[in-house]
Amino acid sequence: MSFTDAIQSGFSNYANFQGRALRSEYWFYVLGVFLASLVATLIDRLVLGYPVLGTIVSLGTILPSLAVAARRLHDTDRSGWWQLLLFVPLIGAIVLIVWYATAGTPEPNRFGPPRDFV
Repeated sequence: MSFTDAIQSGFSNYANFQGRALRSEYWFYVLGVFLASLVATLIDRLVLGYPVLGTIVSLGTILPSLAVAARRLHDTDRSGWWQLLLFVPLIGAIVLIVWYATAGTPEPNRFGPPRDFV
């Protein structure tokens, strides 16, 4: 999946917690949100002086980020509720990063059939 396809998929399925997400879809989406946050923060600091755009980008990407992360966990045959591991300091984030980077199950699982590379 290309960078632009991943961004479009992330925002067009912004509240879709069903199905599966490819590794490329997840990581390109994360990269896109990171770059948008970086640009917004730079504009806030250099031009505005107040954290206006950074706050808007953060609030606008919370729900789509949770949804694409849940779909990524579904691809590895795990529930999206595992995202709550983020509340476990350090260890939770490490475990989630490993799971996000793990290849999805090649056969259908309880969250649906595997997605083809688009």
